[in-house]
Amino acid sequence: MNLNYELLTDLYQLTMAQGYWASGKKDERACFHMYFRHNPFDGGFSIACGLAQLAEMVETFHFTPEDRSYLSQLKAPGGGPLFEEDFLDWLCELELSVDIDAVVEGTPVFPNEPLVRVVGPIMQCQLLETALLNCVNFQTLVATKAARVCLAAEAPVAEFGLRRAQGIAGGVWASRAAVVGGCASTSNVLAGQMFNVPVSGTHAHSWVMAFESELEAFREYARIFPNNCILLIDTYDVEQGLENAITVGLEMKERGEKLLGVRIDSGDLAWLSKRARARLDEAGLPDCGIVLSNDLDEHTIRSIKGEGAKIASWGVGTKLATAYDQPSLGGVYKLSATYNEETQTWVDRMKVSEQVSKLTFPGVLGIRRYYHDNGKIAGDMVYDIHSAVNAEERIVDPADDLRQKVLGGKEFVELLQPLAREGKVVLGAEERDAMAARTRAQEALETLDETQKRILNPHSYPVGLEEGLSVRRRSLAAKLRGLE
Repeated sequence: MNLNYELLTDLYQLTMAQGYWASGKKDERACFHMYFRHNPFDGGFSIACGLAQLAEMVETFHFTPEDRSYLSQLKAPGGGPLFEEDFLDWLCELELSVDIDAVVEGTPVFPNEPLVRVVGPIMQCQLLETALLNCVNFQTLVATKAARVCLAAEAPVAEFGLRRAQGIAGGVWASRAAVVGGCASTSNVLAGQMFNVPVSGTHAHSWVMAFESELEAFREYARIFPNNCILLIDTYDVEQGLENAITVGLEMKERGEKLLGVRIDSGDLAWLSKRARARLDEAGLPDCGIVLSNDLDEHTIRSIKGEGAKIASWGVGTKLATAYDQPSLGGVYKLSATYNEETQTWVDRMKVSEQVSKLTFPGVLGIRRYYHDNGKIAGDMVYDIHSAVNAEERIVDPADDLRQKVLGGKEFVELLQPLAREGKVVLGAEERDAMAARTRAQEALETLDETQKRILNPHSYPVGLEEGLSVRRRSLAAKLRGLE
């Protein structure tokens, strides 16, 4: 979408930028990482998403004369302009020169491992923070919700939450993220156009109400759309609606056409769908599917299926597009290292907190994902790319030093892949394509153990710090707290 990404930021990013500029630190190199601390929805995994929009942000990032004019009008609380004119002039000449590496969209990811690494002049890294978090947090959240819904459904899911999404941009990017997470289609036509994803939809209750009778409405819709005919049968009475749909379905069958399905959008969905299935079979329409909608999520879908309902496809709207039961992923973006030009080395940086869970990770970090011989994932190692990995390839739980795992001898892949180099996007077309990301997600979810994909009480997946990095972190934390 056509957004001014350079101003999609918190004001303090710009005040810090002027601070770096004024103090002579604007070109000092730094490393930041974006990660989250807990899987959303009490789940066992998350699906990385939002990197295509991040690439768009990098490509279009540039302060315009209009941006300058606006910023020059901002006043400091104590009086006078907030920003210096020379700084604003310099800002308009800024061209990004950062290197960005990220987990490819559609990849299952877990707490405490970086989804994005940004290396470059500290001021530039800082200016990207807010928009980067906005892109990746929201879309990873929705893609994860979609994956959970689709795993529960085990049948095609259509996303149609646009009318209740958080604004236009939220609705469009939520639709894309839902497809990345596994949805077969979206009702959002703009998202279909922008991202080349499948769109789907038939008619609403208003179509039925616009005719003198339900049967007339069904017949007319079948006449106009013989190849896209799913009839919504709960406008007045589900049982009567079903009988009218059967009448039309049999008429279509005589013409060599096919009633694709009936949709139920209210009432006791499990009970009504089972009755509808029996009646359709009895009437000679066994290939007419049943589509369910109405405030569905992974939990209601699981419950309906548990009662024995045979559903051809599902429509999921509000609770998917809004990530209804968890409003935010909670991803953070933290400084982890700065570069010392004199010694030509990276210097560890770390935020120390009263909460152990909020101690950050020092270094310039990468992720190795290890695999068992059967193709299932075995564990992820967060390590410093400029330091040697211990011989055993041992990982240590960042929250509990006693929880360790040896991964040596197993095959592994590097999860962080180049997204931009010297400020120029190098991400390929396939890595930016929503349908390719959807395929990656489906294939990658097969590498998880079934216990990690459970909707309730999933088994936790081992993500740990490389042993040497764990020791460095512990030592630096002690030093910063004055214990060494």
